[in-house]
Order: sequence, then structure tokens, then C-alpha cells
Amino acid sequence: MNKYRMLCLDIDGTLLNSRHQISEGTKRAIRKLDDSGDTIIVLISARMPKGMRYLAEELNLNSPLVSYNGAYITQGDQILHARTIKLEQCITIFQLAIERGLHVSLYTEDQWYVEHLDSWALQESEITGIKPIVIEFEKLFSDWEAAGNTPNKILCMGEPGNISVFGERLNFMFEKNLNVYQSKPTYLEIVSAEASKINAIAYLCDRYHINRDEVVAVGDNYNDISMISYAGLGIAMGNAPDEVKKCADYVTLSNDEDGVAWVIDGLDCRKGIGLNK
Repeated sequence: MNKYRMLCLDIDGTLLNSRHQISEGTKRAIRKLDDSGDTIIVLISARMPKGMRYLAEELNLNSPLVSYNGAYITQGDQILHARTIKLEQCITIFQLAIERGLHVSLYTEDQWYVEHLDSWALQESEITGIKPIVIEFEKLFSDWEAAGNTPNKILCMGEPGNISVFGERLNFMFEKNLNVYQSKPTYLEIVSAEASKINAIAYLCDRYHINRDEVVAVGDNYNDISMISYAGLGIAMGNAPDEVKKCADYVTLSNDEDGVAWVIDGLDCRKGIGLNK
């Protein structure tokens, strides 16, 4: 991959097509690059580890997985890096979300908790292939307090207008303590202020002695803007919103047109990357 030693790939809307699958062309390109041994391929997502691990196995990747938007980094069974949300903050956000009629999911390490299997939980389960643990959150909070546990991520789901207003409120309340962002119009993700895709990439660069300008980052959504801007080479998918494309060095094809494979092949052949802005 020329001078590039790390390739960071978002999952939904980037690695996966609109059918939530990795295309055969993308599989071939990633496996060929991984077999070369010259580049670390890192999957980086707001998903939980369990929702990423089967994709890494499908690609025969043994490299680190960055989950919860940078709050949790693992490699195999080893936890490399973790950031959590304070329990009192979690309880406050849950109470405020319920008042607005929003769905709330809580994640800690490799577990996903919901109070009810509503339509939002079922939708997320279908996308990720994972079933949540159904439990009353009052009991869960009590158990966590006794065990000293805290969540890595809170996910609120609801109608776009409701989610947007709630996100603004949380950003005002927790500006310096939490990272609050919309990963899609109906999804509001909340993690520690210290958790971000940039911080995760910086951590891995330090671990593997890789310079920032040796990193390629590929993504499709607003929560990918920071890593696309940070990387030595930032690439937006063809299906990304215009705001994301404007922050990228290049724009590749869409996730239904093997955009990730096109990036890898372009780098490998030294023929330039993707499409013009």
C-alpha cells in the first residue's frame, strides 16, 4: 500500500453494503492486502465487539478491533484500551431519554442491555445479528454499582427530530464530560469524552510505531469526519453525505459499488485513489 501502514475502515455504510454484507470483491481486496503483511487493517465502529468480531473472522483478520467509537479496543481476548461513562451520568441520561419517549440501549464490554424488545431493539438486532439481554435497568444499575461496573456506551434511538433535540440538550449538559453524536438521524451515541475514533487511531499508531501520515481512514458518516480529517489520507465513501465528502482527500465509489476494494486496489497499483471531489 505504498507508504501507508494502517488502513482504518468504518463498518456500516463503508465495509458493508446496503444488505449489511461484505461483497466478494471487497473480501478479496482486504485479504490480499492483509496477506502482504505490510499494512494493519483496523475495523473501527460504534458497534460492540461482538458485532464486529464475526466480520473480522469472515475476513481472516487478527488485528485490533476498535468498538464503541473508540471507547473499547481489543485484540483477540485482550483488552488494549477502555473508556467508560460514570454510572450517575448514565442514570441521568436514561431518565431524561425515557421522559422523551426514546429507546435506550446500554453497552458494557461485550454485553448489550435493553429494558424491552421494542421495534428499535429488534431493528438493531437484525442489523448486527446480536440479541440483547432484557433486564430492568433499575436492577442493572444496582448490580453495576455493587460490582463497580460502568458502561462503555449509551445508544438512544428515536425519530430524527426528537433525537436531534435530545442530542443538543446532552451536549449542553455534558459538554466536557461526554462525547455525544448522531451516527445516523435516528441514532444518538454517547461515550466518554476521551473516546473517539481519532484517539483510538492515535493509540494504535503509538502502539505500532506508525506515523499519522501513514494512516488511511475510510468512512461514510458524520462520526467518521474526525478520523477522515485526522488520517494522512482520508477517504469518504460515494454514499456519504456531502459534509463528509468535503472533509475527505478523495471520494471513492459507494458501499454498493465496492468502494473499499477500489481504495485498496488504487493504493496497491499506485494509480491514485477514488474519484475526484
